[in-house]
Amino acid sequence: MLQNAWPALVLLALMVGIAWALKWARGRMPGLPGVPGQQGPALKVLSSVSLGPQQRVVTLQVGQGADATCLVLGVAPGSVNTLHQLALPADTAAPAAPVAAGGFAARLAQQLVKGPNDAPR
Repeated sequence: MLQNAWPALVLLALMVGIAWALKWARGRMPGLPGVPGQQGPALKVLSSVSLGPQQRVVTLQVGQGADATCLVLGVAPGSVNTLHQLALPADTAAPAAPVAAGGFAARLAQQLVKGPNDAPR
């Protein structure tokens, strides 16, 4: 009976060895997705407001410096929708500067007071 088990044990050991070797090789190749140390765009949650039990409006800062963008996202259980996108001012987009309390609320109120047709030209 033990003689019949040897081929299965050798095959199992071979498969485990191949899996371990692939995992090791994946950690050594920096270009593969999902590898620790590979970075995507910098994301920072600026604020989040609950609209219901499972619905939220979230503001994100994507990127850093002069090319930073603020995204307003509607998040629900089955989807994430972009509600608005705006460029952040250089002083707000600085990575070392903390976001002031109510920063998004203040910008939103300022936009609402101006109105959509009063944008600078």
